[in-house]
Amino acid sequence: MRRTLALVMLLAGAGAARAQPLADPALEARAQEINARVMALDTHVDIPEDFATAAMDPGGFTTDQVDLPKMRAGGLDAAFFIVYTPQGPLTPEGYADAKTYALNKLNAIHRFTAAYPNQIGLALTSKDARALLKSGRKAAFIGMENPYPLGDSVADVPKWAKAGVRYMGITHFGHNQFGDSANPADGEEAERYGGLSDLGRQLIPALNRAGIMIDVSHAGRKTMMQAVALSRAPVIASHSGVAALADNPRNLDDEQLRAIARNGGVAQIVAADVYLRPLTAEQKALQEKIRKAMHLETEAARDAMSKETEAEYNKRLEAMWAISRRANVSDLVDAIDHAVKIAGIDHVGIASDFDGGGGVDGWNDASETINVTRELVKRGYSEDDIAKIWGGNLLRVLDDVQKIARKLQKENR
Repeated sequence: MRRTLALVMLLAGAGAARAQPLADPALEARAQEINARVMALDTHVDIPEDFATAAMDPGGFTTDQVDLPKMRAGGLDAAFFIVYTPQGPLTPEGYADAKTYALNKLNAIHRFTAAYPNQIGLALTSKDARALLKSGRKAAFIGMENPYPLGDSVADVPKWAKAGVRYMGITHFGHNQFGDSANPADGEEAERYGGLSDLGRQLIPALNRAGIMIDVSHAGRKTMMQAVALSRAPVIASHSGVAALADNPRNLDDEQLRAIARNGGVAQIVAADVYLRPLTAEQKALQEKIRKAMHLETEAARDAMSKETEAEYNKRLEAMWAISRRANVSDLVDAIDHAVKIAGIDHVGIASDFDGGGGVDGWNDASETINVTRELVKRGYSEDDIAKIWGGNLLRVLDDVQKIARKLQKENR
C-alpha cells in the first residue's frame, strides 16, 4: 500500500513510544525477554521520495513511522524497505519513467545503509541479517513493490537481484503488464488477462532463477493462485490481510492461505486498518465526501498529492474514527490467529506497511513494536512460535528460494 492511501494521519506526538505493559508482571517480563531475544522482522516499510536526504534523514528522529531511533526504541530489528513504483501507462515512455523512479528509491536505501554503517547494514541473506544483529546493528532488506519498471521483458530481473532486491511483487493497484491486480485502477475492467499475462508467466521462473522471493500481495486471486502453482520455490504475501475477518479484495481467503502453506511459503499479516476492520458504510460515505471536496476522487489524483494536500486529506479523514474505532494490535493478532489456524505456525508472519498506509492503535510506528510481542505472549504463543512469526518463517523462505535459485542456475549452465 502507499502513503497516499493512508486513512489517518498520525496525531502529533504519536512518534513517541506509548508503553502498554501487560497487567501480569510475569507475562510482561516474559514479553520483554522474548522481544529482546527474537529477531523482529517487518516485511514492508515504504519510504518517501526524499528518503535518506538532508530533508528526511532516517538516521535521526523524523515524523515518519520508521527511523533508526524508533527501531531501537521498539525492538524492531530488521525491515524490508520498499522500492515502490506507482502504476502508469504500459508504454515505452511509461516504463522508462518507472525505471527512473524505482532506481531513485533503490539508491536511497543504499544511501541509508551507507550513511550509518555502525547502526544498520544491507542484508542479502538470512545469514547477513543474523550477523548484523549479533554485531548490535539493524538489518535492512530490499523489496520491490510492482515490477512495472521491468518494462516489456524480464531481462532485467538479475540486475535487480544483484542490486539487492530480495522480493518482488507481481502487481500493485491497477493491472500491469504481468497480471491482474486485486484492485483494478479507476475505469479498468475487473480482469485483463484472467490472472497472469504471458509476460507474467515468464516473470515467475525468472524470479525463481534470480533468487528473488515472489510476492503475491496486491495480486488478483487468479493471478496469485497461478503464480503459486507455477513457482518452483515458496512464495510470500509480504503484506496482506485475512478475508475471513475482513472481506477485502486484497485479503487472502482460506484457500489462498492453504495454497501458500502447501507451497512452503508465508503470509505476512499486515497491520493496516481497512485490512483488519473494513470501513462502515457511514465511514465510506465520509471518505467519499472528503475526496470529492478536495478533488481527490481518482487514484491518480491521490497518488499525485503534494505533502501539504496529503496532510490535510489525512487530517480530515481522522473524523472517520469517531464513527467507528480504528483497528488495534488485538485485531492484528486476531488475524494472525486465524492465519495460523488455517495455514499453520510455519507459514505466518508480520508486516506493518508503515509509511505506506499502515499502522494500528498500539503499533502506530516502529517504537511500539514490542506491543505486538506483548499481545502474542498474552495469547499464549511460545517463544519458538513468536520467533517464527516475527521473522523466522520469512528467513526460512528466503533460504529456500536462494537454494532453489542456485540449483536452477546450475541446471541452466
